[in-house]
Amino acid sequence: MAHGPKSDEKIVYVGDSRVRAKDTRLIPQDFSAYPGKSEVFIPNFLLKEWMVGVVVLLGILVLVMSEAAPLGYPADPTNTQIIPMPDWYFLFMYQLLKYPYTSGDYVVLGTVGVPGILFGALLLAPFLDTGKERRFYKRPIASTLMFVSLIACTYLTVYSWQHYQHELKEKNLVPEHIKREEEMHASKGAGGAGGGGAKKPAAQAAAIVAPDDPAAAIYQKSTCLQCHGGELKGMPSAGIPALRGIGDKHSKDEIIGIIKNGQGNMTAQYDANIAKGLSADDMDKLADWLAKQKK
Repeated sequence: MAHGPKSDEKIVYVGDSRVRAKDTRLIPQDFSAYPGKSEVFIPNFLLKEWMVGVVVLLGILVLVMSEAAPLGYPADPTNTQIIPMPDWYFLFMYQLLKYPYTSGDYVVLGTVGVPGILFGALLLAPFLDTGKERRFYKRPIASTLMFVSLIACTYLTVYSWQHYQHELKEKNLVPEHIKREEEMHASKGAGGAGGGGAKKPAAQAAAIVAPDDPAAAIYQKSTCLQCHGGELKGMPSAGIPALRGIGDKHSKDEIIGIIKNGQGNMTAQYDANIAKGLSADDMDKLADWLAKQKK
């Protein structure tokens, strides 16, 4: 602003403080001077969440490396009795895939569609729910979706576990980890018995009686071989008992009855053996030989 006609007079430009200068830089707002206000989601809040996630992940990695994973029983592809189960945090998805509308012809909907919608909505939640209100009862849509999701996940998880327990009871199966724990406690109990602290030798497994008997060859041709194995050891982890020592529990007539009528998870095998080429006399000799299997 000039005050006279002098050419060398200093000119002072007075700007309007209400007009903001344009700035293309993305500088996040500072909410520290405003109590009760939140900081910007990107990048401040998100960066803090990532840092906390990194610390938690490192803690999990340390626990994983410090405690070795226990070895299970050798894998048996012929065991059709095992019930596969995912980890607990995936039980709700495991149960969801059992329903008709998310399995079979609709398996893509159950494996890609529903999870994609749920996790996609979770990722987009900060951008869809942009209201300033923080109290959940004043955010009816977001709160309702949250409670419905929690209730659905909890119900599916609990129901899946109950259904698994029902299947175990119905098929008379013992889960592998429980089986291993029982064996561990049994071995500790056997080692600590006697008061002297000395470990007792493990009980020797029953041997096969009369392995050269002609009926042993009949056994190798029968359907019993598929489940109980060539060494008559069975698969206890899958609920298939060993035939070594079976003569201490059942007589020849009882064994014939089991072959004809089945027992527990075992279905009747008499007709299947006849169809395989064995005769009634062969089955009688087989039952007689199995009755001799005593400890």
